[in-house]
Amino acid sequence: MDQRAEIRDFLRSRRARISPEQVNLAGGGGGHRRVPGLRREEVAMLAGVSVDYYARLERGNLNGVSDEVLGSIARTLQLDEAETAHLFDLARALRTTLSPRRRPTLTQHVRPGLQRLLDGWIGVPAWVRDEHMDVLATNQLGRALYSELFASAEPGRPANNARFVFLDPRSRDFYPEWEQGANDLVAILRGTAGRNPHDRRLMELIGELSTRSEEFRTKWANHNVRFHRTGVKHLHHPVVGDLELAYEAMELPADPGLTMFAYTAEPASPSEERLQLLASWAATSASEQADAAAASRQASGA
Repeated sequence: MDQRAEIRDFLRSRRARISPEQVNLAGGGGGHRRVPGLRREEVAMLAGVSVDYYARLERGNLNGVSDEVLGSIARTLQLDEAETAHLFDLARALRTTLSPRRRPTLTQHVRPGLQRLLDGWIGVPAWVRDEHMDVLATNQLGRALYSELFASAEPGRPANNARFVFLDPRSRDFYPEWEQGANDLVAILRGTAGRNPHDRRLMELIGELSTRSEEFRTKWANHNVRFHRTGVKHLHHPVVGDLELAYEAMELPADPGLTMFAYTAEPASPSEERLQLLASWAATSASEQADAAAASRQASGA
């Protein structure tokens, strides 16, 4: 990934969305505007740096820039928490471009203790994913909840939510709010790429999605970033119908790069009833599969 181009396009896209009125520039800054948003000289003035210095930053050269200046730029462009973190991540990544540090290869498995924790959450769908959107572990109800995602997994690859959303038409039925979910997913990947520009597997995933999905390419070009911590997810499950579930995302300090998700329904709500029905369906399916496997082993041993 071209770090200077990433910095340039990110700063330009954030500058373009801020109007003079938003930063209290009387009369809109004066003069005819050929492009939307603030001019470079206006950003420089508001951030307390010279026009030449800001122009250098916007060309992607953040070498030697102080955290104080980055913070001032972030405030001027009215960046939110995720966007500010992304700007600092881009600056840090640029400093290692000439001698990038190789990240340790992340395991494709979770620790047994973590799997036991997932399995211990009865009635709570839960799963763990990595920074590439690969689902590495789940409990029984979590797998049942995301059965469409797991059905979409390609042979030899783990289930991947990014591929499911952009490459599998079933995702549009499964996610009723597909557009918002797709925007969020791209924004999360953009933030991850800013932190880890030398992650080969991540770059390969982004390249694959860019090649195979025009919608991904369009959304990727927006340079939006966001955190994914808590919220409400609307799903349309093929067995139990519509579900409205609150989710919590928990990063795992002992397993860098892994995030655990858990879902709950409002007590006494239709979604809670449907989640209980899904749990019963999942338990029945698991029992039937176990019986079939036992019968197959018995027959092969006869």
